[in-house]
Amino acid sequence: MKIEPFKLERYFAKHEFSAKYLLSSSDCDGFSLQYVLHCADGEERRLWDELRLGYTESQGLPRLREAIAAQYRTIQPDEVLVLSPGEANYIFMQVALQPGDHVICMSPMYQSLYQVAASLGCTISFWEPDPATWHYDPADLAKLVNLHSKALIINFPHNPTGALPTLAEVTQIVDFARAHRILLFSDEMYHQLVVDPTKQIPAFCDLYENALSLWGMAKTFGLAGLRIGWLATRNRALLQEIMAYKDYITICNNAMSEILTLVVLNHRDQFVAPNLAKIERNIGLFAEFQRQHPQLIDFTPPQAGSTAFVKLNLPGITSLEYSEQLVKATGIMLLPAEMFDYGQAHARIGFGRESLPEALAIWHDFIQQG
Repeated sequence: MKIEPFKLERYFAKHEFSAKYLLSSSDCDGFSLQYVLHCADGEERRLWDELRLGYTESQGLPRLREAIAAQYRTIQPDEVLVLSPGEANYIFMQVALQPGDHVICMSPMYQSLYQVAASLGCTISFWEPDPATWHYDPADLAKLVNLHSKALIINFPHNPTGALPTLAEVTQIVDFARAHRILLFSDEMYHQLVVDPTKQIPAFCDLYENALSLWGMAKTFGLAGLRIGWLATRNRALLQEIMAYKDYITICNNAMSEILTLVVLNHRDQFVAPNLAKIERNIGLFAEFQRQHPQLIDFTPPQAGSTAFVKLNLPGITSLEYSEQLVKATGIMLLPAEMFDYGQAHARIGFGRESLPEALAIWHDFIQQG
């Protein structure tokens, strides 16, 4: 299989470690190893101190799978596979899809969630939102399905728009997938990263027997460096196929990351609560920034997650060109819409970094200088 370059990741490779301000990051500031171990109880610290760096179980540390299953209502530990998030996307599509299959994906969307399917020879239909509100209407799915539809790939809370369906809309999505007997791959990397607890939605694997929910350490918990995620599904046959394919990729997981992930899940609030507080503060600061510069920015606040997709009103210049000018002049990195194959007039903003107030002050000066 020949696959197209991953535009977003190539753009991050160009700027992420040289730009001073990552105003576009989808994750929150990473917690330190010291902080994670400080949260550990006596037994967890013993597991860390006595850890031997040999091979680990391919499906994932049993104790960790128990902690993961406890995050769901219907999932058992043997219905969990621990692996890296990007690996999960890739293997699912390699195992579940064939050339000629039809796949429904959201747009704009993280490229790996549709590019692998396209490169396999699948046809893609994009579920698009109302651009004024970033609302995805489940009723639109009926216009996209056909006799060859094999999978629906979704991402809520949504990167980059921050969209989140209501509970009624979640039910509509599940009913649609079940009625058409299609697989539902749900990227839930921002699961529970919802400032308003009344808007929380359940994991799709708890609602539909042919749904696969992807979650992990990178977004909700602010621990992207652990490179740990997992798939949860009641479709055990498909999970076994994915596990068998993993033998050709990573085989097993990082032993240290598994223990640290166990600590985090057992002390979840000590990681999620600080991230939510930071996101809520930063959304408010950015809303005020937009009010100062309404001629440049249109901003729909995210309903959940840590990102928003803002429109940049830039006559005669693309969002990519503006982003390149901004990072060169100020060290502020935006992520332009071109990296999402979504026109040339938007950029992703991330709300998970402590440096956001300082970055906005510098961006303000850049705008004032014309």
